[in-house]
Amino acid sequence: MIQDINYLVKVTDMLKEMSEKVKAPKDISNFMKNRYESYQKYAEATLKQFNLNGVSNIKATPAMEKYLADYKEAMEKEEPIYFAVALLPCARLWLWLANQLKETCCNAYYTWKKDNMYGHPEDHYKALLDKYLTKPEQIEKANNIFRRQMKNEHDFFESSLQE
Repeated sequence: MIQDINYLVKVTDMLKEMSEKVKAPKDISNFMKNRYESYQKYAEATLKQFNLNGVSNIKATPAMEKYLADYKEAMEKEEPIYFAVALLPCARLWLWLANQLKETCCNAYYTWKKDNMYGHPEDHYKALLDKYLTKPEQIEKANNIFRRQMKNEHDFFESSLQE
């Protein structure tokens, strides 16, 4: 759970940077601002819930370091639309995972499950991605980023099972 909180805060920081950096096109700028506001609200509530002031004392696992580094690479080296692509696996997976968990109110993940069971994350992404990813090479790049981030999700969850 601590690694999840670290992830949430670090990605929120990257979204803040993207929301300040991306001015045009307007719909991508708005997307980054809206995602930042949503993540920021969730991060603040999560930190408060667990009585944390921040994540500076959390040491990221190697899997988490790689995941965050891949976000950073998309943020710094790619067009902003590809950062949106990089966010999509987490958004889609969290909804699916929340609906698969059989946790009860006595488990640390129960609140996470409850907070992530509903919604339609594709609503935030589909029109934007369809608008800007139209050429075969753009779609191929987006698919590669999506798959890489989904593998990062897998590797992170798998690493959570290791001692």
